[in-house]
Amino acid sequence: MAKKKVVKKAKKTVEMLIVQSKVRDFLKNKGDFNIGSDLFEAVSGKVQGLLEDAARRAKENGRKTIQARDV
Repeated sequence: MAKKKVVKKAKKTVEMLIVQSKVRDFLKNKGDFNIGSDLFEAVSGKVQGLLEDAARRAKENGRKTIQARDV
């Protein structure tokens, strides 16, 4: 019997850009929710994407200052 070859997908490395306790407190105030351990990485990934897009827009507009309108 041949063994199956396991191919692992490379995970995109996400630097933690959020304060987990603040996210936890925010969600607890919204209701009696349980929080999955993978939530913080996912939220941080979204924040990273928003910031990358904002930086790109500022650069495209010839600015070195990232402003609220870039978000």
